[in-house]
Amino acid sequence: MPKKPAAETSDANADVAELGYEQARDELATIVSRLEGGGETLEESMRLWERGEALAAHCERWLDGAQRTITAMTDGDKADAED
Repeated sequence: MPKKPAAETSDANADVAELGYEQARDELATIVSRLEGGGETLEESMRLWERGEALAAHCERWLDGAQRTITAMTDGDKADAED
């Protein structure tokens, strides 16, 4: 079976970028549960895996952004306290 071109895979998951953190996390949890259940075809498992990878990366970007915000805020608080 030929592998899908990267652009086709990316297009199928393009909507992930529009999801909020909680939506992406919940969908990822559902995908993990389905994959762990083992009832999917190989093709569906691969599609779910690719979607899960996109969702996990999206969640990581959200968390990294939150960490940067928290760090900036706490660094700002430290600077104010030193004044």
